[in-house]
Amino acid sequence: MAASNRKHIRLLAAILLSGVALQALTPIAPAWAQETKIDSFNPKMPEDAKMLLSANELVYNKDAERVIVRGAVQINYGGYQMVAQQVEYSQKTGRIIATGQIELIEPGGNKVYADQMDVTDDFGNGFIERLRVETTDLTKLAAVTGERRNGEEMILNNAVYTACTPCATNPDHKSLWHVKAQRIVQNGKTHTIRMENAKFELFGKPILYLPVLEVPDQTVKRKSGFLFPKFGYTQKLGAGVSIPYYWAISPYMDATVTATGLTRQGFLLQGEFRQRFENGEHILTMAGISQMNREGFTNGTVDAQETVRGMIGSKAKFDINPRWAFGWDVVVQSDNNFAKTYELSTFDGTTLTNQVYLTGLGKRNSFDARAFYFDIQDADPDSIAENKQAVAQVLDYSYTHPEPVLGGELTADFNLTNINRNREDSYVVGPIGDQVYRYPGLDGTYHRLSAEVEWKRNFIVPGGLSLTPMFAARGDAIGTSMTDPSNYSGNYYDGDGTTRRMLTAGIDARYPILLTTQYSSHILEPIAQVFARPDEQYAGGLPNEDAQSFVFDATSLFDRDKFSGYDRMEGGTRANLGIRYTGALGNGYALRAIAGQSFHLGGLNSFATDDLIKAGANSGLETDRSDYVAMIGIDAPSGLTASLSSRFDEKTLDMRRADATLGYQGIFWQTAVTYTSIQAQPIYGSLNDQDEIQTAAAYKFADYWSVFGSVTYDLNSNVITRNGIGITYDDRDTIFSLVYKEERDTDQTIANDWSIGARISFRTLGDIDVGDTKFDGLN
Repeated sequence: MAASNRKHIRLLAAILLSGVALQALTPIAPAWAQETKIDSFNPKMPEDAKMLLSANELVYNKDAERVIVRGAVQINYGGYQMVAQQVEYSQKTGRIIATGQIELIEPGGNKVYADQMDVTDDFGNGFIERLRVETTDLTKLAAVTGERRNGEEMILNNAVYTACTPCATNPDHKSLWHVKAQRIVQNGKTHTIRMENAKFELFGKPILYLPVLEVPDQTVKRKSGFLFPKFGYTQKLGAGVSIPYYWAISPYMDATVTATGLTRQGFLLQGEFRQRFENGEHILTMAGISQMNREGFTNGTVDAQETVRGMIGSKAKFDINPRWAFGWDVVVQSDNNFAKTYELSTFDGTTLTNQVYLTGLGKRNSFDARAFYFDIQDADPDSIAENKQAVAQVLDYSYTHPEPVLGGELTADFNLTNINRNREDSYVVGPIGDQVYRYPGLDGTYHRLSAEVEWKRNFIVPGGLSLTPMFAARGDAIGTSMTDPSNYSGNYYDGDGTTRRMLTAGIDARYPILLTTQYSSHILEPIAQVFARPDEQYAGGLPNEDAQSFVFDATSLFDRDKFSGYDRMEGGTRANLGIRYTGALGNGYALRAIAGQSFHLGGLNSFATDDLIKAGANSGLETDRSDYVAMIGIDAPSGLTASLSSRFDEKTLDMRRADATLGYQGIFWQTAVTYTSIQAQPIYGSLNDQDEIQTAAAYKFADYWSVFGSVTYDLNSNVITRNGIGITYDDRDTIFSLVYKEERDTDQTIANDWSIGARISFRTLGDIDVGDTKFDGLN
C-alpha cells in the first residue's frame, strides 16, 4: 500500500467523483417524508479525507506530465471505493481516463460499472462508455454512452431503466418490464430526469410510447406531477377513467387532485389534502359531481333524486404527549349514499363511523372518551336506517392500584354512556301468532354512569392447589327519557331515572397436574368457580344498547360476568366447572382443550329473563344447568392447524353450535376450511338453522406466480353464496392480479352479482387499477 503524493489528490478525487452523477432514475410515489435533496454533482469531500491507493504498477512520466497506475487498481477516498484495471491522468490536458472493469461504490451504497471513463479533472465535462448503475433501492440503469456537460447535466444515450429487487439474490432474474429511451437527461439543479423518445416494454414487447417523460431523480422524495391513471366500470356509472395529479406543496404538506370521467354520469372531481405537523397529521378529503343521467338509477332512490352531490371528510390524529392522543374522523355528505354509489376509497362502506376521541394510556391506567355518529349509506331518501342509529358519547376509565391492597390486586373501571336516537329500531321475527319482537334501540335519550371495583388475591396452598378469592362491587346511575317499546311483553321500567347495584363474592380454584414423559409434557387443570350475587335489579327492564351480542362457548365459560357490555349485569349465584388441558409433544405437536358446564345455583337467572333484544334467549345459559361447551385444538409442525368448538344440549347432547377450522400453511400451499353450524334460535331472532362451509386456498405454482380462490356454501339452502378465483404475479417490482368474484342470494330472489377486477403495479412508476381486486380469500 502506498500513500499518494498530495499533488495528485485532485487527480484521484476527480476520478472517484466521476460516477457520482449516475443516479438511478427512480420516480418516488407521494409519501409523508420531508423533501431532501443531495447535490450529487458537487459533493463535498471531507477536508481531512485521506487517500489510499493500491496498484501493481505506478508510472510517472515527468516530461509528458502523465501519471499512470495499472494492474488491480484500488482507490479509497472520502468514502468512495473504486477499482479498475488502469487509471491515467494528463496534467497537460487535465483529463482522466479510467479503463477496464471499472466499479465505483459511493458512500450512499450506489454502484456504478463502466468499461471506460474519460472526464476532466474538475468533472465538468466528460464521456463514459458502456455504463451500468445499481442503486440502493435496487433499481438499475444501463446506457451505451454517457456524457457530462457543464457540470450540471448527465446525458445518457440509448439507455434502459428498470427495477429489479430479486436481482439482489438472483442475478439471473430478468424484470418483466423496462423503459428504453433514446436519450435520458439528468439535471443536477432541478433534480429531474427527462426521458426522450421512451418506450415502456412489458415481457419484452413495447406497449406504450412516450415522446417525453419527466420524473424526479432519487434525491427527491416527493415531486409534483401526474400519477398513473385508473380505470373502472359499473353498470350505473359506466366506464370511468381517473387521472390523479400529485402536488408537493411543501415538505410537510401535499395534495392529490383526481379528475374522473364517467360515460353515464359525467365529471367527478376528488381532492385529498394532507398536512403533517410536529405531533400529528390531518387529511381533508372532498368530492363532488353534477349527475347528468339521474334516470340511470332506480326510481325512488336517493341516487335518482339528487343532481348535485358531494362530500367532505376530515381525519386527524395528534399526540398531545407520549401518553395522550386526540383525533377525529368525520364525514359530511349531501345525501346518504353518495360515497358508496361512486365507490370513493375508504368511504364506500355501508356504515361510516364518525367519531371524535381523546385517549390516554399510563402504566396502570387508561382513559378513552369518544363521541360517535353512524352514517348508514343506502338508497333510502328518508334515511330511516340512519335515523335508527344512535348518536353516542362514551367514556371509559380503568385503574389498577400500583401497590398490593391486603396482599391482592385492586382494580377499578368506570363507564359513562349517553345515547340519543331519533327513531325506534325494532323488528319482528316469526310467523303470525308466534311473533317475537326485538328492540335493538328505542327513540329518545339514555344516560348511564357505571363504576365497578374488584379485589382478588391468589393463594397457593400446600399440595399445589391455587385459590383466588375475589370481591367486586358495582353501581349504576341511570336516566332515561325513551319512548316505551310497543308490544313488549316484559316488565319494562318506564321511569325517568333509577340506580342499581351488584355485589359479588367469589372464589376460583385450580389444581394443575403436570404429567411428563421422555418426549412430552401434559398439564391437566381442573377449574371450579363460585360467584355469589343478589338478583339483577330491573332484569331485562332497561334499555340494552351495548350488551346485545352474546355467545356462550368455551372461551366465555370462566368469565365472571358473561354479558358483553354494561347495560346487562349477571345476577344470582352461579358455579362454573371445567377442565383445561395443554400438551406439548416431542415431535413438535401442540394440543389444547377446554370443556365444562355452568350451573345456576340460586336467585334470578339473568339469562332466563326477558330482554328488549332477547340477549340471553337460546344462549345455553337460560336453564339451571347450562349446555356443555368444549374446545379442542392442535398445531402440527408441518403447518397444519385444526380446532373445534362446540356447544351441546345439557339433556339430549344435541349439538347447538359448532365452529370447526382446518388450515395448512406450507411453502407452496395455503388452505383453510371453516364449518359453522348454529341451531335455530327463534326467541333470539334466528328462525332457521345456519350451516355454512367456507373454503379458501392459494397455490404457488411457479416463482412469483400464485393462484387463489374461495367458496362459501350454504348447506341448508344448497346454494354457493360466494365464490371467487384469481391469479397473481409478485416479484416485488411487478405486481399483477386478476380477480373474479360472484355473490348469490340464499333465497335466489336476487340476481347474481359478479365482478372482474385487475391491477398491475410497477415499482417506482405507479399502479393501474381496473375494477375491484380486493379478495376475501388467501392472497
